[in-house]
Amino acid sequence: QVQLVESGGGLVQAGGSLRLSCAVSGIAFSNWFIAWFRQATGKEREFVTRINLNGGTTYYTDSVKGRFTISKDNRRNTVYLQMNSLKPEDTALYYCALRRDSESKYPYWGQGTQVTVSS
Repeated sequence: QVQLVESGGGLVQAGGSLRLSCAVSGIAFSNWFIAWFRQATGKEREFVTRINLNGGTTYYTDSVKGRFTISKDNRRNTVYLQMNSLKPEDTALYYCALRRDSESKYPYWGQGTQVTVSS
């Protein structure tokens, strides 16, 4: 059974940092992509970043480039999202999601962790 559990959200002032974690179980930690998405209140869910668990290649949406870093720890089956220089517009519920590298959609999702950035 595939399971994703996010943690690390919280309240932080603008300019501050947070590190989110996504612990993954039920898969071999390869041949998959893990992504972070976020959804602010009243807005559609948006893609933030993803990482290839096999080679570690990454991709970021423009609004977080240079501020957010996605990384993985294969020993712990965990993916991290380091968020620096946070802005109020980063406030959202952050989800991690999982798909096989042969798929285009993400069938597996965590429950989300709230990030709130105060101005």
